[in-house]
Amino acid sequence: MNKNFTRLTTLLSAAVLFFILFADNASAHVTVSPNSSAPGSWETYSIKIPSEKDLPTTKVALKVPEGFDFKQYRPVPDWKVELTKDESGQITTVTWSAEKDGIGPGEFQQFEFVGKNPDSEADLAWDAFQYYSDGSIVEWTGAEGSDKPHSMTKITNDLQAGGSSSQGDHHHDASSDSTAPSDNHQAQDTNSANSSQSNAPQQTAESAQGQGSASSTTSIILSTAALIVSILALFLALRRAKRYNR
Repeated sequence: MNKNFTRLTTLLSAAVLFFILFADNASAHVTVSPNSSAPGSWETYSIKIPSEKDLPTTKVALKVPEGFDFKQYRPVPDWKVELTKDESGQITTVTWSAEKDGIGPGEFQQFEFVGKNPDSEADLAWDAFQYYSDGSIVEWTGAEGSDKPHSMTKITNDLQAGGSSSQGDHHHDASSDSTAPSDNHQAQDTNSANSSQSNAPQQTAESAQGQGSASSTTSIILSTAALIVSILALFLALRRAKRYNR
């Protein structure tokens, strides 16, 4: 009876640990938002990095998807940025390195950048590499449904089908229009575009916060379910033990 009870307790502990780990990792993914945008649009993107370990994150490298033209990044205090370019001068990798403590356990950091989407519909895969203070690296490069998936942005003309509206600015080359706009019209377009770009980071941040809240809610639900299952299993185990003792 003691052996059976010990085995049952061991299995129960393993099940509880599995549920807890699963719940904790439900919101621990590195994500890039928005998840959809228009072809040819100048878009403000945001990459959100949570620390999934009991160690600080000290560096994050983001591989720029093929077809995306990276242009600018928003400076963040205590973080330095390194841009890696190919032979043609195109930016291929962006690396954020902490100059102080980095992203501590239970914390997250968010970086913003602006770039031009591909001119045609495409799926942008954002491969990211998360470096911890102990030298370990978590590679967010897997396909959707894997343990370490990369974030995806769907470049589509049908933004409703893509899952969210784009916050990007649409720029058109005057040479592609049948009639070129006047100078005053160009100035108005420029001011409007600048206003849209200044508002985009705030809107993107609010969207990222909403995603974080949803992930947090999912984590709480899974943790609660795991606790209920554990209590029920423990109750049944104790009840069975009492029967054996009789």
